[in-house]
Amino acid sequence: MTVLDKLLAPGRTRTLAGFALAAVVLLAVAPVVLSPFRLSLLAKFLCLAMVAVGIGLAWGRGGLLTLGQGVYFGLGAYVMAMHLKLADAGPDGVPDFMLLYGTGEVPAWWEPMRSPGLTLLLVVLVPAALAGLLGWAVFTRRVRGAYFAILSQALAAAFAILLVGQQQTTGGTNGLNGFRGFFGYDLTDPANQRMLYLLAAVVLLVMVAIVRQLTVSRFGELLVAVRDGEDRVRFLGYDPAVVKTVAYVVAAVMASIGGALFVPIVGIISPADVGVVPSIGFLVGVAIGGRASLLGPVLGSVAVSWAQTSISEQFPSGWIYFQGALFIVVVAFLPGGLASLLGRWRRRRADPPEPGTAPPADARTAPEGSTP
Repeated sequence: MTVLDKLLAPGRTRTLAGFALAAVVLLAVAPVVLSPFRLSLLAKFLCLAMVAVGIGLAWGRGGLLTLGQGVYFGLGAYVMAMHLKLADAGPDGVPDFMLLYGTGEVPAWWEPMRSPGLTLLLVVLVPAALAGLLGWAVFTRRVRGAYFAILSQALAAAFAILLVGQQQTTGGTNGLNGFRGFFGYDLTDPANQRMLYLLAAVVLLVMVAIVRQLTVSRFGELLVAVRDGEDRVRFLGYDPAVVKTVAYVVAAVMASIGGALFVPIVGIISPADVGVVPSIGFLVGVAIGGRASLLGPVLGSVAVSWAQTSISEQFPSGWIYFQGALFIVVVAFLPGGLASLLGRWRRRRADPPEPGTAPPADARTAPEGSTP
């Protein structure tokens, strides 16, 4: 099959068309039809969707139920927030909150964040190193399933407690906020806010394209094989720990980049954004959208974020109950998420039942791995 044949194959053509449509909506339509406030809100949702893309790869494809992605989201966010606070303070300056709660001196481990280039590098390297060490230590000991989920959730809880206890260097429960600039651009300028939205949209599209390529590559096949039969993969000569660690690291880096963009867009990062509850919220969006599909995690995350904002405006204390009820309904009656509905519809169109006969078994029960 030639390259042109591959590009024009039905599945690939459908994927390219969907990707192009999403790009047009995000980059051309949304900036025109949405008000500056709604556009900034959508930019925040896109940052959270970046975390969901990584979870979709690790959980949906690799079966790694991670309940602690808030840790990596927070690492990227705090690294970026430290740089913005130092940039606002000026050369050799001290962030304002350190003058109130700290010793009036910048800690040594803050100093690397004075460099913009080093900050961008640390946004990727810090979560990658932590996820690599943790993943390798856990997966080589064959820890999986509920034990891995509990371990990752404990990590998120410990990280939030650590941030709260270090008020003189992390801002404590108040977090880091009050940023004025972003790499030399004034954050109060509406044009720069629009630029941040476009940057978030482009980064999200790139992440989706990367995950797409990973899932159709040899690595993607190995990841699914490890999920469905880890021992068989090991007997074939592959090391499942390496495959799972790579997927976990990719998910961590994506979460960190989402956190780094979240800071200038929202203007604050605090322990409340990185603890256990936000980590579970990331997972709920992925489950509702459809963890095994390509766009399900993105659409589910954006939809849940939008619903949270809308419902909280009307019923401030009602969102958490609605979220829990929605998660139970989806897990009980639609384990493949909302994306599986599209897969069922396609199969019914492709293979309609004969008149007077029962529908085929695969049309009644959609496999979880169905991809729209």
